[in-house]
Amino acid sequence: MPRTSKVKALEERINTLSAIVGRANLLARLGFSYGGERDIYNALGYPKNLTFNDYYAQYKRQDIAKAIIDRPVSATWRGKISVIETEERYTAFEEGWDKLDKQLNLRAKFARVDRLAGLGHYGVLLLGLDDVKAVTDMANPVRSGKRQLKYVKPLSEASAKIQEWDNNPNSERYGFPQIYQLTLELSDSSTITVNVHHSRIVHIPGQLLEDEVNGLPRLEAVFNRLLDLEKIVGGSAEMFWRGARPGFQGIVSEGYNMTDEDIDELQKQLDEYEHGLRRFLINRGVSLDALAQQVSDPRNHVDVQLQMISAITGIPRRILTGSERGELASTEDRNTWLSMIQERREEYAEPVILKPFIDKCIEFGILAKPQTDYTVQWTDLWAASEKELADIGQIRASALKDYLMVPGAMDVIPPDIFYEKFLGLGKDQIDLIKEMQLKGIDEDIRGSATEEEEDLLNEPSNAE
Repeated sequence: MPRTSKVKALEERINTLSAIVGRANLLARLGFSYGGERDIYNALGYPKNLTFNDYYAQYKRQDIAKAIIDRPVSATWRGKISVIETEERYTAFEEGWDKLDKQLNLRAKFARVDRLAGLGHYGVLLLGLDDVKAVTDMANPVRSGKRQLKYVKPLSEASAKIQEWDNNPNSERYGFPQIYQLTLELSDSSTITVNVHHSRIVHIPGQLLEDEVNGLPRLEAVFNRLLDLEKIVGGSAEMFWRGARPGFQGIVSEGYNMTDEDIDELQKQLDEYEHGLRRFLINRGVSLDALAQQVSDPRNHVDVQLQMISAITGIPRRILTGSERGELASTEDRNTWLSMIQERREEYAEPVILKPFIDKCIEFGILAKPQTDYTVQWTDLWAASEKELADIGQIRASALKDYLMVPGAMDVIPPDIFYEKFLGLGKDQIDLIKEMQLKGIDEDIRGSATEEEEDLLNEPSNAE
C-alpha cells in the first residue's frame, strides 16, 4: 500500500477512535451532579450503556414499552396503500405494484421492519432476488437486467450487523454500509450467517441526528421512565401482597409458659390459615391481633410517569393506555394523535421505508419504470368509521323527522338550506336528493295514471 494510502487509513482510524472516545466520555457523564460527587443513575439503578437486547427485552415484557412501539406503527400502516402513476389510466407500474403487494403482503412487511427499526438503531429489508443461485451469491451486487422479487424479509439490527463500510471518499455511498452480515433462521429452527451486498438491502434507520446510518432507538429517551414505572407498579403489587394481610401479633398471657407442643400447634394452625382453608384459630394462653393494613394508592405516581412518557413520545396519554377507541379519549387527543400519525407517514414511513423500497424495485426492473413519477396515497386517517357513520345517519334522520313534523318549517328554512346547514350535506348529496324526489314523484304519477293518461305522458313533446 502506498504511503499516502496508509496515512489516510490511519487518519480515518484516529478520527473513528476519537468519535468513539468522545461518545464514551459523554456516556460516562450521564447522571452525575454536584460536580461528579453524586451518581444519580447508579443510585436509582438506571443502566448507562443500553443495547438492543435491553430494548428488546423491555418491549417483550412491559406493556407500556410495547405500546410505545406498536401503537404508532399500527396506526401508520393501517388501511390500504395505493401507489399511483397517473389518475387518467391504470398503468403497468400500478398493476405491477398491486400484484407485488398482494403476492408478498408488503404492508405487513413494512409494519414489521418499522417496529424492528424502532427497537434498535436501524432495521433492514432483505430483498430475495432471482439472481441468487447459492448463498454466497448474496455477497455480490445485484445482477443487471430485469429481476424478480421472490421474498422480502424484515430483520433487526441484531440480525443484520454491518460487516464492511464504504471508506472511499469519492464514492456516493461514502460512510454507508457496504456489506451486511445477516443471521437468518431456517425452517428447522437452525440459523445461518451470510454476507449480503448493500444493493440487496433496504436500510431503515430510526430518528437521525448527525449519523446517517444509526438512528435513535425509540425507547432510549424513555427507558428510565419505564424502569420507574416498573418499580411503582411492581412495588404496589408487592405492597398489596404484604400489606393487605400484614400478619398477626401474638401476645402471651401473663404467667403462661408456652411449651414446644403449643408453639408447634400454633404454627401449624397459622400455616393452615395462611395457605389452606382454615378460617379460625384455637389456642390457649396467646391472643392474636391482626396488624393494621398498610396499602397506599399508586395511581398518582403512575400518572406522573405516564405524563412524562407521553411528553417524550408525543403519544397522548389516553392513547398510550389503550382508551383511544372509547369515550375517554377526547376529540383533542384524537386530533393530536392523528396529526402525529399523518406527520409520521409523510416524514418517516414514506421517505424512509416505502419509497426506498419502490425505487429499488424500479431500479432492478421488478416494477415497470413510471413515465414521470409516482405518488403514494394513504387511507384517510380522519375518515369516519362504520359506527361513526351509523351514528351520524341516526342523528340526521332524527333531525329530518323533526323538521318535517313542524308545520311551516319549510317556509322558515327552505329545504336546501336545512340540508346544507343543519344536516351538513354537500352540493352533490343535495342534488341527488332532489333527483330522487323528482324521480319518485314521476313514478307516483305514472303509477296512478290511466292507460290514456300514460300514453299522453309518454308522447314526445312537439315543442321546439
